[in-house]
Amino acid sequence: MASKVIQAFYNDDDVLMHAVKKVKAAKHHIEEVYCPFPVHGLDKAMGLAPTRLAVTAFLYGCVGLAVATVMMNFIMIEDWPQDIGGKPSFSYIENMPAFVPIMFELTVFFAAHLMVITFYMRSRLWPFKDAENPDLRTTDDHFLMEIEIHDNEAELISLLSETGAVEINISEKDLH
Repeated sequence: MASKVIQAFYNDDDVLMHAVKKVKAAKHHIEEVYCPFPVHGLDKAMGLAPTRLAVTAFLYGCVGLAVATVMMNFIMIEDWPQDIGGKPSFSYIENMPAFVPIMFELTVFFAAHLMVITFYMRSRLWPFKDAENPDLRTTDDHFLMEIEIHDNEAELISLLSETGAVEINISEKDLH
């Protein structure tokens, strides 16, 4: 199934931000914006919901801390207790100050690695996946705004021309 979309190209991120605000004010739904680099405030201007990735990062860090605690307790206290520097290993609590660097490192390790995996899964960036950007210029120096057409082609072209678009194209977008 395919639908017609209008693609407006911009060559400046400030002009793009102004255009997004103007299109949203005219009550049009922006399907996607392709940028060569992150544009600060674009998600808010498009009306996208805030991300919950920070919550998952915190939870992944807690998992790492729990794994570190259980691992160190088992290895250093229960399985193979050692008398290191004259400090006997009778309990985990007595030796916890020595374990703080390991707890910190595993917290960061789990949060970082699991966040990368979560980001790739959430973004559907599988290995060997083909690029989805509709024009190669969006990876270099152009910004592209895509809006689906619903019998309002002339109105959209007029609106996008006023916003400073350097090029406006109409194409078919495959919805699969």
